[in-house]
Amino acid sequence: MNHQSEKINHILEALPYLIKYSGKTIVIKYGGAAMVEEELKASFAEDIVLLKYLGINPVVVHGGGPEINSLIKSLNLNTQFIRGHRVTDEATMEVVEMVLTGKVNKQIVSLIQEKGGKPVGLSGKDGGLALAEKYLMEVEGEDGKTQKVDLGLVGEITSVDPNIILTLQREGFIPIISPVAMSKEGQTLNINADTMAGAIAQALHADKLILLTDTPGILIDGKLVTGLKKVDIHAYIKSGQISGGMIPKVECCLGAIDSGVKRAHIIDGRVPHSVLIEILTNQGIGSLIEQG
Repeated sequence: MNHQSEKINHILEALPYLIKYSGKTIVIKYGGAAMVEEELKASFAEDIVLLKYLGINPVVVHGGGPEINSLIKSLNLNTQFIRGHRVTDEATMEVVEMVLTGKVNKQIVSLIQEKGGKPVGLSGKDGGLALAEKYLMEVEGEDGKTQKVDLGLVGEITSVDPNIILTLQREGFIPIISPVAMSKEGQTLNINADTMAGAIAQALHADKLILLTDTPGILIDGKLVTGLKKVDIHAYIKSGQISGGMIPKVECCLGAIDSGVKRAHIIDGRVPHSVLIEILTNQGIGSLIEQG
């Protein structure tokens, strides 16, 4: 097979997926190495722009942990994590919002615009997009009893009004969303980016939720598991084979699936064009989570 024929075959492989997802919404959580390495940043932006031009509606929800950690360190602020969740006091919250919404969000907007897209940066506070309340995390103590841990100004989403996203989509814009929300009392709250992406995917009835990570996907005993069902994930969390920062990722995928999102994927953002590989090829990449 010559090189030109091989190119045509790749296009033909993508054709059924282009038909399948035309006009559909795909929510992508952007984070990890894909937000740091220049080659990966460029390939991600190209993926998002191409999807939009192909008639698919990408919605990007981003993190920004390393940038936040760097500024917190330079300001000599103390911070800690519990089960992958940042404990956020008022001083830390100011840094979180400044970095996520004021810096990282606009960097992503600039990158996608440079590649020819029409991105618009938002936070969960804009247009009443996301309402939240303080999150008290349940953890099992040494005595085996469940305790509630106060994570400070960390929130959990109580409702999402997707109208601002739908309006932007209709006008050809690409929403880029930072995971900051507001309580009904007007308090700014830090939201786990994976959780935010899952809640937005649910509200939009997205066809896919894709989480970019710095692992090949979900690893069990060191091996990539390409397909998991709900019952498998609960068993792996209980056994400790899924732990730490992977727990909120799989939990938000399960919540999305339970609420009508058709497919949820945890993929390796260190692979250039990983988003296109997942959406437009037969083999895909990473781990698929589905109902069952």
